[in-house]
Amino acid sequence: MNKLFKYGMVLALFAATACTDLDLSPKSTTTADVLFQDESAYRAFLARVYSGLAVTGQAGPAGAADISSLDEGFSNYLRQYWQFQELTTDEAVIAWGDEGLGDLHNHNWTDANQFVRAIYYRIFFQVSMANEFLRETTEEKLDSRGVSDATRGDIQAYRAEARFLRALSYWHGIDLLGNIPFYTEEQAIGSDAPRQATREEVFNFLDSELQAIESDIVAAGQNEYGRADRAALWMLQAKLYLNAEVYTGTDRYSDAVAATKKVIDSGIYSLEEDYDNLFLTDNDSSPELIFAIPFDGESTQTWGGMTYLIHAPVGGSMDPVDYGINGGWFGLRTTSALVDLFPSESDDIDDRANFYTDGQTKEINSISNFADGYAIVKFQNVSSEGEPGSDLDHGDADFPMFRLGDAYLMYAEAVLRGGSGGDLATAVGYINELRQRAYGDNTGNIAQADLDLDFILDERARELYWEAHRRTDLIRFNQFTENGVWPWKGNVKEGRTTEAFRNLLPIPASEILANPNLSQNQGY
Repeated sequence: MNKLFKYGMVLALFAATACTDLDLSPKSTTTADVLFQDESAYRAFLARVYSGLAVTGQAGPAGAADISSLDEGFSNYLRQYWQFQELTTDEAVIAWGDEGLGDLHNHNWTDANQFVRAIYYRIFFQVSMANEFLRETTEEKLDSRGVSDATRGDIQAYRAEARFLRALSYWHGIDLLGNIPFYTEEQAIGSDAPRQATREEVFNFLDSELQAIESDIVAAGQNEYGRADRAALWMLQAKLYLNAEVYTGTDRYSDAVAATKKVIDSGIYSLEEDYDNLFLTDNDSSPELIFAIPFDGESTQTWGGMTYLIHAPVGGSMDPVDYGINGGWFGLRTTSALVDLFPSESDDIDDRANFYTDGQTKEINSISNFADGYAIVKFQNVSSEGEPGSDLDHGDADFPMFRLGDAYLMYAEAVLRGGSGGDLATAVGYINELRQRAYGDNTGNIAQADLDLDFILDERARELYWEAHRRTDLIRFNQFTENGVWPWKGNVKEGRTTEAFRNLLPIPASEILANPNLSQNQGY
């Protein structure tokens, strides 16, 4: 892979103890002591933990799947996380009729939904891999293997990264599912099924865990591309603190201000000059990206991830060659609710509005008809110079999980919600930096009187649409179920409110049956 950090593929040496009904394949017969005779295996194992966000097995794009009970392309971590953050909201619909897929936009998913099962399994597969890495890198294990001092020095940072990745997945777990199975490296493989921890308990664990590893993880801007550093940790802290009132009932907005200030004040990151370049094949050189999931058309092949996000929105009169691919999948579009957040054609143009309208209607009469609803051409398999990616099937663009533009928006929201340590004038300045990029001049600037929470929610959509933030944002603003309405929400063309219990996904029915320690979320 043409990235500084290359994903290694190492045989899995663990069992996913959280998912008690999970069919894992393949299982290695290689013992840990044999594998780690080569000290480079520690780095390769960490790489495998990272790659779990991007790939689906030991061979790409399919074959030797990590989870054999699910369609491999469907089970991709990023693909499923994206779908639950976007297809359940006003930002995306999909034309396909796969069983359970339409349930996401219809808000009628059940505990038997295969996509609920897929994201659940992926989250805890990641947790299990991180746990096993931590088990294999204790001081006792390193002593018994005679690991060199040089490698031990690296492993301290590796362990912090593994704990960060575990925290990232546990955050996704409490955000999507609420009360979840909880286990660490302290729970032996093959022991009793994990207990179910409350959302607040896991939140508190993550809060203390991220503070504990801050000094061990590589300094901001100093790690290899695609690996977490201190700035990625601060962004994850900011996400937790900004949503703390949802997760625990207690606000942590001052802590959110402090975390975003650490990112911003580091001086390491700056806004990408051209917004569109954030989503192209050479976005790995962007000064705005803080933590990305790397993809490479030759070395990180998957039918999920960026392959999905680049191919699925292309269809109709769109020429796939323009987007660096060999064919569109006629799937993803957006609703008029997102379109209406941008200026009309008669007004100033917001450069972030990457809508394809030729042959497409703004309003959707049939979700299954690709021509209904504007297409979005945000993610493309071409470079900023217009050159196609290395492979026309699998994209080279990386997914921007954390970036500076989001830090600006989180800072502004946390200040508006009463967080101390910041000020509104600075918040307005950050918002206007984003809008100056969008408009090309100062015509889109706002005054301090314009900055309120309604504006922030809309501006987050304009800046971050299709970047897997929308569901979490709508829930935080109490607009996801009972109070929010958009086209085709609830399987009604005009949209309708839905039941508040759908702010959480269900625990898969198979897991409830397999683990007596688990209780189902209310309403399912």
